[in-house]
Amino acid sequence: MDPRYQVLIIGGGTAGIMVASQLLRQKKINDVAIIEPADTHYYQAAWTLVGAGAYNFSKTAKPMASVIPEGVTWIKEKATMLDPNHNRIFTSESGSISYNYLVVAPGLTYDYSQVPGLGEAIDRGVVCSNYTDPEHTWEVIKNFKGGTALFTQPATPIKCGGAPQKIMYLAESYFRKSGVRNKSEVIFATPGTIIFGIPEIANTLMDVVNRKDINLRFYHNLVKVDGERQIAWYEISKEIEDGKQVIADRDGDTKSLDESLQYNYKDVKVSVNGDLYGIHYDMLHTAPPSVAPEFVRNSPLANKSGWVDVNPDTLQHNSYPNIFSLGDVAGLPTAKTGAAIRKQVPVVVDNLDLLIRHHKMGQLSYNGYSSCPLVTDYGKMVLAEFDYQNNFTPDPKLKQMLVFDSAKEHWRLWLLKKYGLPYLYWNKMLKGKMV
Repeated sequence: MDPRYQVLIIGGGTAGIMVASQLLRQKKINDVAIIEPADTHYYQAAWTLVGAGAYNFSKTAKPMASVIPEGVTWIKEKATMLDPNHNRIFTSESGSISYNYLVVAPGLTYDYSQVPGLGEAIDRGVVCSNYTDPEHTWEVIKNFKGGTALFTQPATPIKCGGAPQKIMYLAESYFRKSGVRNKSEVIFATPGTIIFGIPEIANTLMDVVNRKDINLRFYHNLVKVDGERQIAWYEISKEIEDGKQVIADRDGDTKSLDESLQYNYKDVKVSVNGDLYGIHYDMLHTAPPSVAPEFVRNSPLANKSGWVDVNPDTLQHNSYPNIFSLGDVAGLPTAKTGAAIRKQVPVVVDNLDLLIRHHKMGQLSYNGYSSCPLVTDYGKMVLAEFDYQNNFTPDPKLKQMLVFDSAKEHWRLWLLKKYGLPYLYWNKMLKGKMV
């Protein structure tokens, strides 16, 4: 007979551990199991600092066994298939496991097939990513001798949408310290249309871009990487205005540039192949294309985009009322960050408790809160906090740190990022304490 659990959680990342910890800490439910195959739990939010040589990678890792809450059954296997119609899942070794309530929080995975060539090039030579190997990023930045430093990202949703530009700001500072900035161009090519979706934050970031003399290239969808020739190929996701161009003329004339595509244009080497524009790079940092794990995408739980189809307010599945999802895998119109999870967990825990005890939903509602700590330099940071409507919603507690405008660069916010947030993560969030 299949083992059965009152609450079965898929995923031992931030979301899964926090849900389990709060359920047990609040003595709401004690029959909880977590399915998680990994031996190590990482605090990935610090990997930006690792990639810039400002944080020790070893401090971002702890044994999974040390963060699984006491009293929770750890099933050290991979989930392979979801069968919500029979309240069970299948794993790589145990076969089927049954549940009364299911929490789906396995995070996301990377699909390199969406950008041919990237999988072969990433984490090798001058191609790096803080998402996969921040120590290699630091080696690339340290060894950069000048030329075109290209920072980019795919068109898919990614963890912490601001991360690809955070490492760029730190790298640019390091290039100045190492003496190569005067023979370098720093390019940020993004599929987006603006630097950041919150106007208060965007204004500050544009000041940073100007200070650091960075070329922004918008509407640039990364579609292919030629690692051997060191070219990142892009398609432009908007129709070019009549008489306008994506890049300068051969003689360097920029008068005909489409200004919606370029800001602070730099005439770096570009190849053109039909509708594709290839930027030649001397170093490349990117985020991998991100998707939900295959067992989620191929399940009845997935929406049209492959993410778990949940109510954005309650985080309850839209078709299966005994299933909840949160974290990176949830199909929510907000940024995929640990800060978002911090606000999602109490909603899921409250709903689970009341459903189990009283067969009704709780009153808590998730408003889409997320946050992105945007490091703009060594010792400087702004903190973007926002909701589903992209309203700027700074935490009032920041005033206790003497930070009265978190949309502006501040050294105290850097201290929060480097010291305060890791402490809160390991000692409060993962232990089920409210922060």
